[in-house]
Amino acid sequence: MQGTTHSLRQRGQARVVACVNLLGSGGGADGYEVGAKRQRLIDAGPYFGGGPALSQASLAYGSPNIAQVLGQPRPFPVVRLRGLPFNCSESDVFEFFAGLDVVDVLLVRKQGRFSGEAFVVFGAPMQVDFALQRNRQNMGRRYIEVFRCKKHDYYQAVAADVAEPKDDGGHISTPPGKVSSEKDHLEHTGVLKLRGLPFSASKRDIIDFFREYGLTDENVHIVSHADGRATGEAFVEFASPSESKAAMSKDKMTLGSRYVELFPSSREEATRAASKTR
Repeated sequence: MQGTTHSLRQRGQARVVACVNLLGSGGGADGYEVGAKRQRLIDAGPYFGGGPALSQASLAYGSPNIAQVLGQPRPFPVVRLRGLPFNCSESDVFEFFAGLDVVDVLLVRKQGRFSGEAFVVFGAPMQVDFALQRNRQNMGRRYIEVFRCKKHDYYQAVAADVAEPKDDGGHISTPPGKVSSEKDHLEHTGVLKLRGLPFSASKRDIIDFFREYGLTDENVHIVSHADGRATGEAFVEFASPSESKAAMSKDKMTLGSRYVELFPSSREEATRAASKTR
């Protein structure tokens, strides 16, 4: 039990330190950079124990010299979102704040289900003011509430995220009859949509994730923004609908540092997603 708690603290601290390091270096909205840096910092040190690692992270963000000049520490540049669509992805949030320097997006889940809330960390405190101007703007058919929150709220959300119960296979445990049963009733066409991939994930990573199905590069289609940045989504074509249904057993298993959600999809949806990147 002690070892498990220590591991969760390490993973939570890694995410916070990743944001701190990015903020200290001027941010980094490039999806590749954010994903790669966060993954390299996984298991960086203890978390929420009031130990030196957290204090060091806090100092790294609030540079003592700047704080002394201004007479006070810089505010942590984070906002909270509410009212997000149930199928919202991190890439949707990046697009909602297009033009701003997004460092981290944390989608809030409770018992494995998306709550419709998220925390977004920016590269500088000034960007929070610009983010608040998007309050009540639409994402799809829903208007999104954007409001200020405290650094402590974000840290608590990180702790809750890494503490989500997982089984031995890396799945996030969900109550019976909830998320998994909804997907079980969807029709399979031989294509799966992957969501929540590390931004640095390659076709080879995805092929290895589904290693027992003998996939090739031609079966994997990674979705990118128009500027070439990865969205965290991909489409995978299997030999048959029965194979794609069997592959759903990997839903919410981890790839790298992230757990990946799988959804039955179609070639038409994959084609539409590919056309947006051209």
